[in-house]
Amino acid sequence: MHFASPASPRDYLEMPIQTLKVGALGTHKTIGLAKHAKARFLMASTSETYGDPLVNPQPESYWGNVNPIGSRGVYDEAKRFAEALVMAYHRYHGVDTRIARIFNTYGPRMRPHDGRVVSNFIVQALKGEPLTVYGSGEQTRSFCFVEDEVEGLIRLLMAPNAEDVHLPVNIGNPHELTVLEIAEKIIELSGSNSRIIFEPLPEDDPKVRRPDISRANQLLDWSPKISLEEGLERTIDYFRLKLKNTE
Repeated sequence: MHFASPASPRDYLEMPIQTLKVGALGTHKTIGLAKHAKARFLMASTSETYGDPLVNPQPESYWGNVNPIGSRGVYDEAKRFAEALVMAYHRYHGVDTRIARIFNTYGPRMRPHDGRVVSNFIVQALKGEPLTVYGSGEQTRSFCFVEDEVEGLIRLLMAPNAEDVHLPVNIGNPHELTVLEIAEKIIELSGSNSRIIFEPLPEDDPKVRRPDISRANQLLDWSPKISLEEGLERTIDYFRLKLKNTE
C-alpha cells in the first residue's frame, strides 16, 4: 500500500520537489518491489488529479483540468504520473494493481495546523479565533469521515482480481457543501463565538469537488455511512482534548 506523499497544501507547497520525487521515484520503487514479490499493489491517488474540474460531480472517466506548471501542480502531476506508472506496470508486467482517488477526508488524529479546511476551522473555532475562508467561500468540498474512507480503501484492496478493479476508483463522500457552510457548521457544533474572515483565494484552488462514487458502489458495495454532524462532533471532541493537553 503506497500512501507516501505530502497531501496537505501547506506541506506540498513547502516541499514541492520532495512531493514530485515521492510520486515518481517512490512509486517506481514500491511498485517494482510489488512486481518482484508478486504482491498486490494499492496506490493512494487523489481527487486533485481532476484539478479545477469543469464537470461536477467528477467520475473516474473525467481526465481533469490541471495546470501542470502552477504551484499546486507538483502534487496534481505527481499523482497523475504515479497513476500512469501503476497502469503501465499492470498492463506490461501484469502486476495486480489498485488506484484509489481519495477525496477530502477528515477525523480524529489530524494535525492541528496541517493546512486543511476542517482542522484549520476547528482549531480556530476552539481557540475563539476568526475562521479564515479563502475567496468567497462558495467553492465546494465533499468531506468523508476517516472510518468510512478506510473501509472503502480496504474493500478496494481486498476486492477479487478483475480487470475493472484495476482502473481508478473514487473513494469519498458525495455530500457536497460550500466552504462557508462547513465553517458555519463547525462554529455551531463547537459552540464557538468566532467570526468568519475572508482572504484571497490561492492559485488554482478548485471551485468544486464532489466524487461520483458509482464505481465504488458497484465494485465494492461501498458508500459512506457516517453523517457530517457525527463526524464533525467526533473530530471536534478530539481537538478539544488535544488542545487542552497542549496548553
